[in-house]
Amino acid sequence: MNISVLALDGVFDTGLATMLDVFGTANELVGMLASPPGRFATTIVGVSASVRTAQGLQVPVVAMGSQPDPDWLVIPAIGQKMPGPLADALKRSDIADATKALRAAAETGTRIGAACIGTFILAETGLLDHRPSTTTWWLAPMFRQLYPRVRLDAARMLINDGQFATAGAALGHIDLALMIIRQTSPELAALTAKYLIVDSRPLQSAYAISDHLAHSNPLVERFERWARDHLAAGFNLDEAATALGASKRTLSRRVNDVLGKTPLSYFQDLRVEQAVHLLKTTSDSVDEIAAKVGYSEGVTLRNLLRRRLRKGVREIRTAN
Repeated sequence: MNISVLALDGVFDTGLATMLDVFGTANELVGMLASPPGRFATTIVGVSASVRTAQGLQVPVVAMGSQPDPDWLVIPAIGQKMPGPLADALKRSDIADATKALRAAAETGTRIGAACIGTFILAETGLLDHRPSTTTWWLAPMFRQLYPRVRLDAARMLINDGQFATAGAALGHIDLALMIIRQTSPELAALTAKYLIVDSRPLQSAYAISDHLAHSNPLVERFERWARDHLAAGFNLDEAATALGASKRTLSRRVNDVLGKTPLSYFQDLRVEQAVHLLKTTSDSVDEIAAKVGYSEGVTLRNLLRRRLRKGVREIRTAN
């Protein structure tokens, strides 16, 4: 399988190196399988003659489009991790050139994957419009604002949607690379993950810091404060809207625009966050903690934690 890795100026060092290392490790492990698949040939491509990583390392690249069409073209993140610098970076001429080249590659049927902030580059092309996609969790509000036609599900770590695949934050680069390997050999992907000690993480929502997202909008920030003060009392949209001086419709729309979920769903996220904190820092029983976050029975909280985090109470309490 031929894989082109698109390196843009300021590429995230870990993202680029991780993808190359995952494919390289898979190549080393191929011989251990009874029915080994073909090897993965990786080429670093670029749209400019000179590319440096975010840490200033020189990256040797070949001109994108100068070689036969690859099976996969993957886009690691660029190093701008906050909205302001990223907005400026998206205006660069090399990124404009990259979006044109990506659209041309898509027309030939090349499969294209992007990880972390690389998803913004792919979204710039319009190729993700009306498609399910994910991105790095803390930039989800910015992504929704810039690309409203994309069906964003920022809770997911990886979304494979036919010709296009997107992966979430930072080490989502690993998940994307393993998914590509899995297309050729599930056994090799599993073996590679074991050698690299990579755990399955289908969701990135468990890692998201809700405060960070909420603070990107004044009304949502006020709602977050109100919600934390009313966890034990339970959720009431009428009361929340009245307390915040907004209509129910406005509050719901703002929360959805920023967080991609309903006020009730976000309220439940805060319940989970507080319950996990109490499980880790107190010896309170599950029933006692359930009451503190607005549930009458511990079994309801147990089910919520299992559904949201895919972990039981004992796992949460003993985890580092």
